[in-house]
Amino acid sequence: MSTGVIIALIVAVVVVAVAAVPAVRARGSRGAGGLKRRFGPEYDRAVDRHDGDFKAAERELGALVERHGGLRERPLEPAERERYEARWTAVQEHFVDSPRKAVAEADQLLAEVAGARGFPDGAQYDEQVAALSVHHAHHVQGYRTVHRVTRVTPDGSPDAAAPGTEDMRAALLEARALFDDLLTPARGEPDRRHRAEHTAAAATPGADGHRRLPRAFHRQQPKEG
Repeated sequence: MSTGVIIALIVAVVVVAVAAVPAVRARGSRGAGGLKRRFGPEYDRAVDRHDGDFKAAERELGALVERHGGLRERPLEPAERERYEARWTAVQEHFVDSPRKAVAEADQLLAEVAGARGFPDGAQYDEQVAALSVHHAHHVQGYRTVHRVTRVTPDGSPDAAAPGTEDMRAALLEARALFDDLLTPARGEPDRRHRAEHTAAAATPGADGHRRLPRAFHRQQPKEG
């Protein structure tokens, strides 16, 4: 075998090896370890749904990454963020007099914000949640919770399994984490938010580093039946 042929074979092997690196990395990110890191609590929920079958759970999550992993979130304009923040503050204030209505408003607002960021439209709830679970895995459960609270039975009465007032309060707080996540500027996007004065109380961190909520939101109330 001539020297030229040997050199050509070596070059071909190197080219193939280099080309294979991205594919190997991509497969690694969808492997068990990569899925656990990416999905966090969603990984555990998937395993529970499949009665402890890790392989089935990983197939489900891998399919979600294939379907929604390429989604690029659309940046929000500062004015959009301010409007959404003002609406969330109103939701928290409405909770005092009508917890269930406030939770329904939160459910609708999350659907709108997610749609504005480029996720599937809120009318496609299951697809929207599936996409959110890929990109906001640590907070998407709050959206599921508030959405479940808004469901009613065919006769129009509240679902018998719906949570009481304190559970709804907890659901709203959990949903707030997803709301904040969705309003966070995309990587590389400057944060030019100028919050309106009437949203400052909800947006300004307290001494413990958490966002302050309207004082009335914490008022104790009797549980709804």
